[in-house]
Amino acid sequence: MPKILVVDDSPVVKKIVTTTLMKKGFEVREALDGVAALEILLNEKIDLVITDLNMPKMDGLQLTREIRKNPMYKRIPIIMLTTNPSEEQKALEAGANLYLKKPVTSEELISHVQKFLGVEVKS
Repeated sequence: MPKILVVDDSPVVKKIVTTTLMKKGFEVREALDGVAALEILLNEKIDLVITDLNMPKMDGLQLTREIRKNPMYKRIPIIMLTTNPSEEQKALEAGANLYLKKPVTSEELISHVQKFLGVEVKS
């Protein structure tokens, strides 16, 4: 099953997203910010990134730009999941494939993940 990297400085959001994905059979890695996420990306094969916008050290926009610079991860799908509704254009320009505003339902999140990865998940 594909491996998904969840990047968020909120422990509650990270736990909800991770639990939702793991219940559907995905392997999940977690990072607190963009710096930690890049470290994971350098050491593991990640199939999709779900990132928050506002985080310490390196925010979601910077993380997305850094991922797009790396030829190895240039095409990895990136979903930006955030409470900030005004940054959608910046996120898409940085290279995010999708900008979702929190709160998002589990069904909606899984539907987008399935679409980007081209996989069916267990019910």
